[in-house]
Amino acid sequence: MQEILTIQVNITETFAVKGKTAEVAVVTFDGYCDCENFKGKILPGGVDCQKECYPQARRLSARYILEGTDKEEKACRIFIENKGEVNENGMVETTIPEIITDSTCLSWMERARLFGTITPRETGITIHIFSD
Repeated sequence: MQEILTIQVNITETFAVKGKTAEVAVVTFDGYCDCENFKGKILPGGVDCQKECYPQARRLSARYILEGTDKEEKACRIFIENKGEVNENGMVETTIPEIITDSTCLSWMERARLFGTITPRETGITIHIFSD
């Protein structure tokens, strides 16, 4: 298991609606990544849609694009869709990320088996993405 990306996410706004059968939250965010494989920022439009249909667990799907440079210092973009489920303690234990990139040296991430974890921080979260 190897950590391939570490992304610092800063929550900017949260919008929610609570109905009789479900509730939804839309969380917008920005942030950055500064690790061995990639250095750059989250482009405007990063969003996490969280939906809970009673009595099922809350599910999340975060989508965003990072823009910066890969480990060969070439300009690139990385699209990430990260899906997960909130447990009974209100935490997301693991996520399933999907990556699409125009970086030649990082293209292996599109085919890799990936999983992620989320660590809370004061102004947001840190996303850790691993390859096994």
